[in-house]
Amino acid sequence: MAWYRVAYRPEVVTDLAKIEQSVAQRILDKTKWLASNVENLRHEAASPDLPGLSKYAVSEWRIFYSIDRNEHLLDVHMIANHKELSR
Repeated sequence: MAWYRVAYRPEVVTDLAKIEQSVAQRILDKTKWLASNVENLRHEAASPDLPGLSKYAVSEWRIFYSIDRNEHLLDVHMIANHKELSR
């Protein structure tokens, strides 16, 4: 089984800065877990009009990411509260 690296887009730092530290740490831990389980998970599409972008729920937060299987990379694009997304 191949290991995947995690890359965070610059916007993710801004997203995490807005979140309580313990919750932000939980989300970071979950991104590492996602990277170590890429091959074992069924990745939920974020939206039909955003091919290749997946999302994962951590409590009321959503991690939006893409997977580059050639580079073995989990690329985290955004962290958002699901309530903000439904506006």
